[in-house]
Amino acid sequence: MTRTVFARLFFVLALLFCGMATPALAQLFETRAKQAYLIDADTGTVLFAKNEDELVPPASLAKLMTMEVVFNAIHSGRLTLDDTFQVSENAWRTGGAISRTSTMFAELKSSIRLEDLIQGVIVQSANDGCIIIAEGMAGSEENFARLMTERAREIGLTKSVFGNSNGLPHPDSKVTMKDLVTLAHHIQSTYPEFYKYYSQPEFTWNKIRQRNRNPLLGLDIGVDGLKTGFTEESGYGIVSSIKRDGRRLFLAMSGMASEQERAEEARKMLEWGIRAFERKTLFAKDETIGEVSVYGGAGSAIVKAKGAVDILLPITNPDRLTARITYRWPLRAPIEAGAQVGVLKVYIGDTLSQEKPLFAMEAVEKGPLHVQALDALIELAQFWL
Repeated sequence: MTRTVFARLFFVLALLFCGMATPALAQLFETRAKQAYLIDADTGTVLFAKNEDELVPPASLAKLMTMEVVFNAIHSGRLTLDDTFQVSENAWRTGGAISRTSTMFAELKSSIRLEDLIQGVIVQSANDGCIIIAEGMAGSEENFARLMTERAREIGLTKSVFGNSNGLPHPDSKVTMKDLVTLAHHIQSTYPEFYKYYSQPEFTWNKIRQRNRNPLLGLDIGVDGLKTGFTEESGYGIVSSIKRDGRRLFLAMSGMASEQERAEEARKMLEWGIRAFERKTLFAKDETIGEVSVYGGAGSAIVKAKGAVDILLPITNPDRLTARITYRWPLRAPIEAGAQVGVLKVYIGDTLSQEKPLFAMEAVEKGPLHVQALDALIELAQFWL
């Protein structure tokens, strides 16, 4: 059973934001994208969410996961940038020039350095480059796709599944915008030495120069990555990041009708995210956030977050800000100091904008027998109700 605690929390928030309420279901931003998810990297605040957990075909956005597997292998020492990979007939036919899809024009039976393959995949969206890497690392596309899905779970992607390395139509390939933002944030923060490739304006391979397919890179608005994609089923999609005015945002969008609409919708949302919010501190570091009832305990658990709880709030027309402490009841004594006992959930309107783990500030020992007996009666009554 999950319980929610309000008293202490609502008192603090009411003092900070009294008079700032608008209808809870009001949208702060409108977009033609069918699915979208926008977060602030530093605070983790969700600035916009629309069908963010809906599974859709990834198209070339799947290549972000392919690159994460490669970057992780380099970090762990299993690969180096100077390793070479052989171009198979399957890679040449399925993803090369003959396929009439995005390609780096790798020559059949040639050997290519991994760093060149990385640039081909990131800058040129090379399907042949993805297959060459997949076969070289795992023996086959199928095996590599399993590695992608397994690795996705390890880094926090909860729903996305991958059927191949390049995002060409496959019945098993499905992603969510929320997972793609998690992935993009992970790549940028974990592999800064490789993230630079996402802002590389062009790459020449096999004497053919191709420009980066990300339409936002040349707008001089602070965008420095990441990837575009398209399928007939899911429409035009993009995963992007902007760094400006000391802040970084991550955005994933899908379901748009054209390349022009994709570029315009992504640009508008990123610039809105930068300009329309200001940072507020809800709770300072080590400040008491609330109290959680402890079953059979000598008292309640006083809880705090690991650090300060900051959030980005709309500068104009802010939605109603609310927050809740949720925990699984019964939370049984004894509780050790520092143990996680719940989660702080902060909402702007109907959007869950932030979640923070909460920890007991002090130990809570078992209470006297009459307290334990009373809690047992309460639990029994709630069970029958």
